[in-house]
Amino acid sequence: MKHYELMFIVKPTLTDEESQSKFDEIQNIIKAGNGEIVAPVDYGVRRLAYPIEKQKRGHYYLVYFKADGHVNKELERVFGITEDIIRFMILKYEKKSEIINWDKMVAKVTTPAPVKEATSQTSEQKSAE
Repeated sequence: MKHYELMFIVKPTLTDEESQSKFDEIQNIIKAGNGEIVAPVDYGVRRLAYPIEKQKRGHYYLVYFKADGHVNKELERVFGITEDIIRFMILKYEKKSEIINWDKMVAKVTTPAPVKEATSQTSEQKSAE
């Protein structure tokens, strides 16, 4: 199985349930093709770099997955006929160095961010030192 990164943008005019439904549909296509979803990420609605189909914002989704090549063809077909998805990009990682970087990116999105502790001290604590 090959390593892939998929990013797609859904129209922001959809409700949260409709956007989640599109996200679930894409994940189901990967699973139906015997693919393994490693890290699905929902980045939420963000501003686009430039207007696409008169849209200035879009709901971003990122999926790291492992699958065979036929899954890509099915994803491209579905993206081509789905009007609610305004952009998509599939990247394939083949070389060892690329796969190592893929693993690092997956680790980055799957590990929770460390919680920052309060470092500010009150004036009484500062004067006590």
